[in-house]
Amino acid sequence: MNKKYMVHLPSDQRARLEQLTRTGTATAAVQRHARILLKADTTADGPAWEDAAIAAAVEVSVPTVERVRREFVTHGLDVALQRKPTTRASQRKLDGVQEAQLAAIACSPPPEGAEHWTLSLLADKLVELKVVDAIARDTVRVALKKPSGQG
Repeated sequence: MNKKYMVHLPSDQRARLEQLTRTGTATAAVQRHARILLKADTTADGPAWEDAAIAAAVEVSVPTVERVRREFVTHGLDVALQRKPTTRASQRKLDGVQEAQLAAIACSPPPEGAEHWTLSLLADKLVELKVVDAIARDTVRVALKKPSGQG
């Protein structure tokens, strides 16, 4: 099979990758990428495995093997070892006004029949008052846990 991105590891990079996989001090993702590069190495010292065999041995998908090879050839060893950072920005569930309403509810007396406010009761109250359409109790927990001054 003709591969566009061929991995050719110099001896110093090969030694570094072998060290990473032996010591166990690197993250699992870094070790996984190091194993992929070691098995994909097409130099005389490398085994030059096929992508499907690497994927099966390292327990990743074939596109992951292809991506790690491409990153190594185009951007170098350090980029190939690291996971790609997420580009997805988390969207806030409650804005400042809604958080203020939540705090006001939490500071008010609990509903009849309850000794104190629970996260579920607070979430239900926010929906009941139409502050939000729906909200998970964990979102309420995170909003209440957040130190003041952080937005």
